[in-house]
Amino acid sequence: MNSAATGGDTVDGDDRAEVMLPAGPEAVIGVPPVVAVPPESVAVLPEPTVVPLLNVANLLTMTRLVLVPVFLMALFAEDGTDTTWRLVAFAVFALASITDHVDGMLARKHGLITDFGKIVDPIADKALTGAALVGLSVLGELPWWITLVIAFREVAVTLLRFWVIRHGVIPASRGGKLKTLTQIFALGAFLLPLPNWLALVPWASMYLAVVLTVVTGVDYVIRAVRLRAMGLRTIAQ
Repeated sequence: MNSAATGGDTVDGDDRAEVMLPAGPEAVIGVPPVVAVPPESVAVLPEPTVVPLLNVANLLTMTRLVLVPVFLMALFAEDGTDTTWRLVAFAVFALASITDHVDGMLARKHGLITDFGKIVDPIADKALTGAALVGLSVLGELPWWITLVIAFREVAVTLLRFWVIRHGVIPASRGGKLKTLTQIFALGAFLLPLPNWLALVPWASMYLAVVLTVVTGVDYVIRAVRLRAMGLRTIAQ
């Protein structure tokens, strides 16, 4: 039996049911019908959290910068010979050094990392260390060659960091962290009015700091050259 149905064709046969074929362009090009999705079933991505510029980590970093001139005033008070003022200078230096550890820890733990902190934090670190080195050299207590070696290394590493920044970031090594701790300890020992029987402590720790400064500086140069070479090969491919 042949029959016609509006919107489609039927299949001939006495005992067979009619099969309705879809009408319209979908039947021709094979495009499935659009299925409406309820709004409540659509996943909504959370908006990225904006880290405020004035957070506790950045405030500690700026505090360290503010403490640098305070430290220098205490160091040069009474021509650097007064015991009380040297203790004050040591206390300010120690407090500023502690903020260097705390601000980084807070920024990583609570997600307070900002571009401002990435730029200002290393500047504050170098300002504090540089102020102590130059101040002690001006007072004649630390040879200028030590100050220049350490300063040259820090400037060179900073320039290398910008040289390879488009290819990646060189993470701090264990040697670099040990170098920083040794420098802080040595400078603190020079600032303190130690008794004569401890006179070798500042010098021994400072010479160790100089060795670590040079060795880690060479290591940083090697890693920077390798990173840049890998980046250039990746771009060429």
